[in-house]
Amino acid sequence: MSLFRRGERPPIRVERGERLLADARADEGHLGGTRDALYVARSQGGTFRLEETLRIPWEDVQAADWDRDTGVLRVSEVGTWGEPRPEHTFTIEEPGRLLELLRERVTASVVFQRSVPVDGRRALRVIARRAPAGDRPISWIYEFDEGVDPADPAVRRAAEEALAAARAEVGVD
Repeated sequence: MSLFRRGERPPIRVERGERLLADARADEGHLGGTRDALYVARSQGGTFRLEETLRIPWEDVQAADWDRDTGVLRVSEVGTWGEPRPEHTFTIEEPGRLLELLRERVTASVVFQRSVPVDGRRALRVIARRAPAGDRPISWIYEFDEGVDPADPAVRRAAEEALAAARAEVGVD
């Protein structure tokens, strides 16, 4: 459910061919979701500037956590090992259908996920993601538990073997 009156348009401009399916106002701006991406129009002093709209494809959303008590939504993007993961925080009073869309679209982008033990309780995960519409190639990523060194030859070997097995299972050369 949008917080805008009938005939009033949210301050989000989506890419050609996309349609806003859900939206919500946040203290930091306005969020909207389409079939393909999460859009964020940041506000400054209560006004929105369209050139500051951020588009995050669903397959690039690593996680989204909603705290009902505080009204805080945290969205973290898929990152690069060793670099800070992009994270966005929003305070939303009435999320409407946006949370449902967020959960559904991010889940739909995960094609495959497998945890591989590396050192006792520590593990790495091989994850295959693709745009929920399925019109782009699968991207493969690794996630490492805290304390797992991806430069360690044994970890690299385990990761390569896990990726080869995952590709065979999914049917990707």
